[in-house]
Amino acid sequence: MGDARVVAAAKTIAYRLDPHAVVDRASHAETERSVSIRPAPDTMTYLTALLPVAQGVSVYAALRRAADTCADGRSRGQVMADALVERVTGRSAAVPTPIAVNLVLSDESLVGVSNAPADVCGYGPIPAAVARALVSGAVNDERSRATLRRLYAHPPSGALVAMESRARLFPRGLAAFIGLRDQRCRTPYCDAPIRHLDHARPWAAGGPTNADNGLGLCERCNYVKEVAGWAVRPEVDGTARHTAEFTTPTGLRYRSGAPPLPGSSVRIEISEMEVAVEIAFSGLHAA
Repeated sequence: MGDARVVAAAKTIAYRLDPHAVVDRASHAETERSVSIRPAPDTMTYLTALLPVAQGVSVYAALRRAADTCADGRSRGQVMADALVERVTGRSAAVPTPIAVNLVLSDESLVGVSNAPADVCGYGPIPAAVARALVSGAVNDERSRATLRRLYAHPPSGALVAMESRARLFPRGLAAFIGLRDQRCRTPYCDAPIRHLDHARPWAAGGPTNADNGLGLCERCNYVKEVAGWAVRPEVDGTARHTAEFTTPTGLRYRSGAPPLPGSSVRIEISEMEVAVEIAFSGLHAA
């Protein structure tokens, strides 16, 4: 008997001796269904699904049926893999899927000056040439929605200290930072709870998605700001306190400052370098 027949015979004996325990274990096992991923050699990956036997067999049979009816030169395994991608994502395996895949590489690796490996979050390092091919494919595909963000590292240590976002929506870490900084609606005299995060300079007009250009607003003020004649301009005046200038349709101008942090009433003399560091770190939203 081979291993498979030995396992099958052992299961048969277990079913006969204690069927209730087998049923209980089977019921509990269904609650442990999951999908996992782990790296494979040569920039491949293993995608594993733990499913109840009926579902697992049906998935495999459907993929095998798709492979048996396809004769375009691909192997059965290739057709099954492509069919899996297409049925899960709803798109052809050859079409980029609108899912965030964080590829991190140095500027030197991007332009080909260095061959330092890149890193795919959740996967691990990949060769620089492969990373450049991924970037090139995304840039040259008109259907791609890829964005480029600059990460800033501390030169001596290489520690990540800041991140730029080109996305329209504020990332979760940056959104939390702005909410903690502003606390209430930043429109002068409003003071309502924050409901929306908005760009002081509109994103459509080239306004960046960063801490300096971000404002916490209530829902009403966010919509009112779109009325003709309203304008908001962030001010960077050399202090660590974020300020913005609001211009109303009547031409009046009001300045709004973020509330002081707890314990900031005591004035502490600091150097110009420390002020510059504070301003730089106020844009940090990689946490």
